[in-house]
Amino acid sequence: MTKKKKRKSSHNKISNLTNTILSILKKDRNQSFNYKQIAAKIGVNDASSRNQIIKKLQQLKAKQEIEEVERGKFKAIVNTEYHTGIVDMASRGSGYIVSDDFDEDIYIASNNMNKALHGDEVEFYAYKRRKRGKIEGEITNIIKRAKSEYVGVIQIHKNYAFVVTDGNKMYTDIFVPINKINKAEDGDKVLVSLEDWPEKADSPNGKVLKVLGKPGEHNTEIHAILAEYGLPYDFPHEVEDYANKLDTSITKDEIAKRRDMRDVLTFTIDPKDAKDFDDALSFRILDNGLFEIGIHIADVSHYVQPDTVLDDEAYERATSVYLVDRVVPMLPEVLSNNACSLRPHEEKYTFSAVFQMNEKAEVKNQWFGRTVTYSDARFAYEEAQAIIENNPNVMLSSVEASQLNNTIPSEVSLTGKEYQTTPEIAFATLKLNELAKIMRRKRMKSGAISFDKVEVKFNLDEQANPVGVFFKTSKDANKLIEEFMLLANRKVAEFIGKQSPKKTFVYRVHDEPDDSKLAALQNVVGRFGYKLNFKDRKSISASLNNLLKDVEGKKEQNLVDTLTIRSMSKAEYSTHNIGHYGLAFDYYSHFTSPIRRYPDVMAHRLLQHYLDGGKSANEAVYEDKCNHSSNMENLATKAERDSIKYMQIKFMQDHKDEDFVGVISGVTDWGIYVEIIANKCEGMVSVRDMKDDHYMFDEDHFALIGKNSKTMYQLGDEVVVKVKDTDLVKKHLDFNLIGKHEE
Repeated sequence: MTKKKKRKSSHNKISNLTNTILSILKKDRNQSFNYKQIAAKIGVNDASSRNQIIKKLQQLKAKQEIEEVERGKFKAIVNTEYHTGIVDMASRGSGYIVSDDFDEDIYIASNNMNKALHGDEVEFYAYKRRKRGKIEGEITNIIKRAKSEYVGVIQIHKNYAFVVTDGNKMYTDIFVPINKINKAEDGDKVLVSLEDWPEKADSPNGKVLKVLGKPGEHNTEIHAILAEYGLPYDFPHEVEDYANKLDTSITKDEIAKRRDMRDVLTFTIDPKDAKDFDDALSFRILDNGLFEIGIHIADVSHYVQPDTVLDDEAYERATSVYLVDRVVPMLPEVLSNNACSLRPHEEKYTFSAVFQMNEKAEVKNQWFGRTVTYSDARFAYEEAQAIIENNPNVMLSSVEASQLNNTIPSEVSLTGKEYQTTPEIAFATLKLNELAKIMRRKRMKSGAISFDKVEVKFNLDEQANPVGVFFKTSKDANKLIEEFMLLANRKVAEFIGKQSPKKTFVYRVHDEPDDSKLAALQNVVGRFGYKLNFKDRKSISASLNNLLKDVEGKKEQNLVDTLTIRSMSKAEYSTHNIGHYGLAFDYYSHFTSPIRRYPDVMAHRLLQHYLDGGKSANEAVYEDKCNHSSNMENLATKAERDSIKYMQIKFMQDHKDEDFVGVISGVTDWGIYVEIIANKCEGMVSVRDMKDDHYMFDEDHFALIGKNSKTMYQLGDEVVVKVKDTDLVKKHLDFNLIGKHEE
């Protein structure tokens, strides 16, 4: 470049110097800059430009637009009050900011978004004026992007490409230079990362990280769901390699360090399709008449040691993800399904909570520590349930184990053949069930809330196509396991939480519900004739329990269950114990599923550390890990929901010519949401398709009302619908409304 040309390009950069300097200082207004740093930021390095910068800095200082904080270092003087918050995008590029500084959300017009995207943490200022009753604001800085990777379909042109993202919260395409399309073909579904977003550009620049496949294909869509939330679907080679080289044999030396419980009757009860058995129960009657009940948990922390690639990977994942057709495990298979799985007739290293209990299910003695166990049998929930149902009203105190009915019928047997379990196992199952029921009653009396939400499950064929829908409900055998897991989780948390001086621990906490959410719930359930009592904490939980009981089996059950769960705070992990509202426990932790949850691994490590007399662990470090675990759990839940939604749409594709009865589960000004009673699939009827009248949205009555006919479609009404359109790529299910359902 000639000197003349060089000077000319510097001159362009300097031409609007006042604004450039101000914007540099305002953007990083907590930092101070000298003239050299500003010159570097502008990209000039000749003497005349630097002199101009020095001159301008003095002028701005004289005008009191900037201040000299120390010799030669300048900072912007900020008169505006700035706030921070999280962006919630609406359609068409405008959005809202949820901020702790304001009671209401702040409206941000699309031209004031300043390149912020959904979920970003941003800095903004609020205008003094209100528009249409709302506070308006402008985003001034992006503090932290919510995500840097997006899933979408690529459109390839001659010299460049665009990725059109899935989901309606992203208002811009992503521009991809042709040398960064990573062998993608036009129309492929891809994972793209945001690189940068140049000042004048409408769209951010990106590069294709991974080609996921053709839209609409099963594996493509499942991988897209995982990629959308940044969740992996395979393990890096070095992690698999590390796990495969672990010594998973049971050694004499290691047994010598543990409590040997191999000779105590021990068995597992799990879902029939489970592959990882992370908990087992042991049972025996002691000479003093008490029952010794062991809750034995796979000793994952024995194998997963801190500061190894295996531990780093498990921590990053923080949870296993349960999609409709697959599990994405937290740990490689050699651990999750083999070494750490408490399989029948195998010795395993376990971490145990062992309780001595009396007939009233009161804990008289407790012990925590590392053990070695041997599982005598493996049961599916249905098999354990058969033992309970085959022995109704048995007085265990006056009956011999040999007199019990211990037949497992062929229709529930894991082998498909009828067989006899041992009298000892039958007796243990019945006794554990008896004690579990007492514990559950006590919990309910203390104000626990009973969420027995119906789970939607699919029967899949070989190609993972849904051929049927069934509902999973919780029976006595499920509740038996649940109560003993709750007992172990609570007692471990209590054991550490009550120690003095205070020790850092990983708690599972659940805050009380927020008043405004409860009021909104009352508003909706009032439509169905239910009433809630909000006098105090106890009456809230009692009336929520009554509500959940009253809707059982009714058409509105799923809707009310869902809304009640949404009115609750989210349970999360924290080192700050505030108790668990939903379970009515003062202390609660997660200890019983370390194969699939990282917080349980942390709980095991901390418990062992304190049993060994260790000092309190660093609270800040563990609070960070708790936050990460809560975030990953949240993403996994969203991915699981998306996979169910995807399967429901896939299922409805084959039922396009059928009429279905559904319940109106949501009403908006753009249409009504309808949930089909028979299979719990939810879709939308667009108000544009309701051609028999002009329908207006009535917010107070949760209804759409016909202008002429006064026909009212209200939340909770039963209607008849037919499938209009299924879109697997966008995960949309659209219905046509046939009319009201006449009984």
